[in-house]
Amino acid sequence: MKLVYTTQDLAELSHLKNVLETHGIECFIRGQHLLGAVGGLPVQECWPELWVEDDDQFLKARARLNTINLVTGKDFADWICNECHEENPGCFSMCWHCGNLS
Repeated sequence: MKLVYTTQDLAELSHLKNVLETHGIECFIRGQHLLGAVGGLPVQECWPELWVEDDDQFLKARARLNTINLVTGKDFADWICNECHEENPGCFSMCWHCGNLS
């Protein structure tokens, strides 16, 4: 299993899951019930995540999501946080270390 994408928007994540499954990529959403814990836990720790079941399909899933996000204007390139200078995977829209938005 590999993490493909994370966002605070569960509707977006559900849509992306459906798109991947339409293309024969088995995946699942993890942590969707943690959104209610925001405040008791760090915000980025409560975001739901989209995981690919088969590691061999990870690159296919990323390519499909990149294609989708070219249309919507999102970029999956890895990025460096302006606040703490930590490197973040392109699928993160908030710094995993300090919570700063990309």
